Amino acid sequence: MTHADQLDDSSAPLIEHLRELRTRLIHSVVAFIIGMCICFAVATPIFNFLTNPLCEVLATRGQDCDLIFISPQEGFFVAVKVSLLGGLILSFPYIASQMWRFVAPGLYRSEKGAFLPFLVASPFMFLLGASFAFYVVTPLAYDFFLGFQQFGNDGTAVPADGVGDGLSVVFQGSAQEYLNLTVKFIVAFGLCFQLPVLLTLMGKAGLVTSMGLRAVRKYAVVGILVLAAVVTPPDVITQIILFVVVYGLYEISIQLVKRVEKKREEQLRAEGVLGENEGLYDQFEDDDEDGTR
Repeated sequence: MTHADQLDDSSAPLIEHLRELRTRLIHSVVAFIIGMCICFAVATPIFNFLTNPLCEVLATRGQDCDLIFISPQEGFFVAVKVSLLGGLILSFPYIASQMWRFVAPGLYRSEKGAFLPFLVASPFMFLLGASFAFYVVTPLAYDFFLGFQQFGNDGTAVPADGVGDGLSVVFQGSAQEYLNLTVKFIVAFGLCFQLPVLLTLMGKAGLVTSMGLRAVRKYAVVGILVLAAVVTPPDVITQIILFVVVYGLYEISIQLVKRVEKKREEQLRAEGVLGENEGLYDQFEDDDEDGTR
C-alpha cells in the first residue's frame, strides 16, 4: 500500500466525524430555534417576570413600575432578546446531550465517568449564579441606581435639604436598557459560578494544583476585586457581595482540586506506583500546616 493510499484510508474516519459533527450542530441549531420560537410566543410574560426586581424596588418607593419604548422597533427587539435568552436555556439540555453523544465514543469508560459530573454540574452552577444575581444582586443594584432620583415640591416626596426644590428627576426607564442590564447581571454571575467547575476540571487534567492555586491567592484576590468593579454597578455593597461570593468559590475550588489530588494519589498507591508512606502532595499538606500558603 502506497503512502497516498494510507492517507486516503485515514481520511475516511475524519470525514465521518465531520459529518456527524455537522449533524449534531444542525440538530442543536434546530432545537435552539424551536426554543426561541416558543419563548417568542410568551415573551411578554417572561419579560414581566424579569421586571420583578425593579418593580419591587419601585413599590417600596411608592412609584409605579412603568417602562417605556423610546423607538418604534424597541418592543420587537426586546421580544427577540427575551426569546434568544429563553431559547438558549430551553435548548441547552438537548444541545449538551448532542455534544456529549459526539464526544463520548472517543472517551474511555473512566474518562466518561470523570467528565460526565462536570457536564451536569456546569448548567446547575450557572442557574445557581443566575438565580443569585436575579434575586439578590439585581434588586440591590436597582435600589442603588434609583436612589439618585429627586422629587419636586409636588407632594410626591419630601426633597432633600437644598436639593430638588421644584424640580423632579425621576426614573422613566427604557425597556430595552433595563433588559440589557439585567441580562448582563445574570450572565456575568452565571459565568462566575462556573469557577469551581472549571478549576476542578483543570485539576482533574493536571493543569492546576491546589498548591499552585494557593500560591496565586493574592493575585486572585486582586483579579476578583477588579471583576467586582467591572461587573457590578458602583455600589460598594453589591461589589462586596460579588467579591465574597467569588472568593468563596475560589477557596471551594482549592478544596475540590485537593480532593482530586488525593484520589489520584490513592489510585497510584493502589497500582503500586507509590509506596504506603509516599505521596505526591505531602508538601502541599506541610504548607497548609505551616500556614505558608
